[in-house]
Amino acid sequence: GRGFAFRRKQKIERQYRKLLKKRRQVHSPQGDQFTDTYPEHLKHLYLAEEEKLKKRRRTRDDSVLPEKKLNKAADGCDSCGYVCCIITSISSWCTFSSRSVVTQEKFKNKTSNQKAKEEYEKIKAERARKKEEAEKRKQQREEAQRLYKKKKMEAYKILSKKTKKGQPNLNLQVEFLLQKIQQNT
Repeated sequence: GRGFAFRRKQKIERQYRKLLKKRRQVHSPQGDQFTDTYPEHLKHLYLAEEEKLKKRRRTRDDSVLPEKKLNKAADGCDSCGYVCCIITSISSWCTFSSRSVVTQEKFKNKTSNQKAKEEYEKIKAERARKKEEAEKRKQQREEAQRLYKKKKMEAYKILSKKTKKGQPNLNLQVEFLLQKIQQNT
């Protein structure tokens, strides 16, 4: 039966699960989720990449800026017109990218009907593949049996030949055995 060793094992497993649960509760940093923290040894690479992206945004926004500068100047934001234009263009760029991410996620999440159809198609393909393999094995087996029977019939014809007096023909039998030995070696 289940003796003291089993109970000891269960007790240790329970204690381990409790410990894991406590660790999960202690180490759950929720507040610092959206800030950029880079590993120290790779920080310079990430910062250089950020600079490249900022330069690209600036060059992309330069073609749009003349209209926006006029609009900002009319609004009374003459001193920081360029900075405001950059901020508005970046914010509009960010909203479009977040929308595309949301739509991509919508397409990734499939309905239960779509999942069921995919599962059905997989099962159907698997069954067809198995059926094809079974058919191939069956044909190979039939071919092997046909060759085996053909060989047996030839051996039977040779071994069952008789002389004119009705006695077994020993010369043919010895020749057959000699051929068989030569084929095996």
